Amino acid sequence: MLSLAKNLNLLVMFLLELGVLGATGFWGFTVGQNWPLRLLLGLGTPALFIAVWAVFGAANDARIPLTGLARVVLEVLWFGGGAVALVMAGRLVPGLVFAAVYVVNAALRLMWHQ
Repeated sequence: MLSLAKNLNLLVMFLLELGVLGATGFWGFTVGQNWPLRLLLGLGTPALFIAVWAVFGAANDARIPLTGLARVVLEVLWFGGGAVALVMAGRLVPGLVFAAVYVVNAALRLMWHQ
């Protein structure tokens, strides 16, 4: 049963990763009245987040994998960025829920050495 819970927790982390991309894209498309800027931010912000995660955070394929405190900082900035993007796009409750799910997920991963 614990094995199933651990696998579900890893699935939640993956879904949170996708959620960050969706949240940052959503934020970008809600910024201001200028359509070209909204398009740039709506597509560019998730692309920037993808690049950062690919270089430093990807589970098995990161070019410069971070560990310890550096990994913690990366995750807080990455997943916190998703929560903040939702809040800045006017979605306070979803942003707070996103942050809470991340905190529980991170605590379980730490407890289970994932």
